[in-house]
Amino acid sequence: MSDYNRNALGRTYGQTSAPSMEIDQGLRSYMLSVYNYMSIGLAITGLAAIGAFMLAVSSEPTGAVARGMNLTPFGVMLYTSPLKWVVLLAPLAMVFFLSARLHKMSAAGGQIAFYVFAGLMGLSLSSIFLVYTGASIGRVFFITAAAFGALSLWGYTTKKDLTGMGSFLVMGLFGIVIASLVNLFFQSSMVQFVVSVLGVVIFSGLTAYDTQRIKEMYYEMDDDGTMSRKAILGALSLYLNFINLFTALLSLFGNRE
Repeated sequence: MSDYNRNALGRTYGQTSAPSMEIDQGLRSYMLSVYNYMSIGLAITGLAAIGAFMLAVSSEPTGAVARGMNLTPFGVMLYTSPLKWVVLLAPLAMVFFLSARLHKMSAAGGQIAFYVFAGLMGLSLSSIFLVYTGASIGRVFFITAAAFGALSLWGYTTKKDLTGMGSFLVMGLFGIVIASLVNLFFQSSMVQFVVSVLGVVIFSGLTAYDTQRIKEMYYEMDDDGTMSRKAILGALSLYLNFINLFTALLSLFGNRE
């Protein structure tokens, strides 16, 4: 493969017989593509969230108010009409779609689908600007970025097999997804607090586990198209870990408007 050139003499699945200081350029290229896709997805999400919020609020009285802010007609549609449930749940539906269909798409189609998903996530997350101050959102974002970077680096470099931990964390993930969906209707502050604390723990662990899993996927010796789709799937996993870690930390430490 040209883009993900492997050291055929020095690599086997999950193991290396090359000197420990030798750098596998193919693996570096593969992981770099994963982080590039993820970073572009996060940028799209951030721009979509900020753009949607700016279009949704007005500095002039409009007759429609949410959390003390004047809403434009777009804001009313996005935050107070029944459409808000579509916007809120669309990213979840898109995750299931991508997980089931991405391996059958072309690499270009997979990228477009991932970026569309990132935009939908931005629309869904734009409501955080109604709840938290901009300064606290920025602060928590940088805390999340630092924590994510450290955890991903550990997952990449550790020699410990994280498979067992990953299986346990995935079970916990399903639990907090169900609890979060239920709490959309009950709005319990205690449930939200517990979900946020568990979310920090689970998505921190999943960041390290997924990084190791994505790295191991490189050694399966697939063709260029398959490796590109794997890179997008890996980016999706890390992107979701970042977003969920960010929202959990924001719920715990964000300053409310």
